[in-house]
Amino acid sequence: MGVRHSSDGQTVIHFRAAGVTLLIAHLLFVGWLTLRPLDVPWITAANFEPLAGIRADLALGPAEAARRIGGALVLLAPLGVLLPMAGGRIFVSPWVSLLRTVAAGALISLAIELGQTGVPGQVVDIDSLLLNTTGVVLAHLLVVPVCRARLRRRGLPGVRDLPLHRHETRLRDEAPQGSTPTITGVGLAP
Repeated sequence: MGVRHSSDGQTVIHFRAAGVTLLIAHLLFVGWLTLRPLDVPWITAANFEPLAGIRADLALGPAEAARRIGGALVLLAPLGVLLPMAGGRIFVSPWVSLLRTVAAGALISLAIELGQTGVPGQVVDIDSLLLNTTGVVLAHLLVVPVCRARLRRRGLPGVRDLPLHRHETRLRDEAPQGSTPTITGVGLAP
């Protein structure tokens, strides 16, 4: 992230440590909630048809549909904020941040769904994967750009001097050194 280039990187380090701590706590809670065995009299079949479970939830009425769909949206939504927070990057492209966060959220949701295959009472549902990932996207879009803009405007100590782009990460008094020389005709050792 470039903490080495700042005069007071402690704020960024604390921000990142808080993000990692909250991320671990949230993942432990989600793991406990989704991967514990359930004592149920019957189990529904796994749902591999996209949007079939959402249509079934909508058929149950507005209140029950809102509870079920909203629960799936909210379950992993904090990852949309906690993953960038744990990364600790203030100056990053919003699209790269969104792509990275959504990919990580989708993989975590997929891991949970695959983990549920071995848990009694839990079944795989492709709609849970879709809704969990959508929750991550919505949380990221609603919170992260605003928070990053506020942190940049506020000028946190140690963040103000960080460059906006990677090609500017060179220290101010460091001269460019050019490309690394290569020796031709030297083979690899056995």
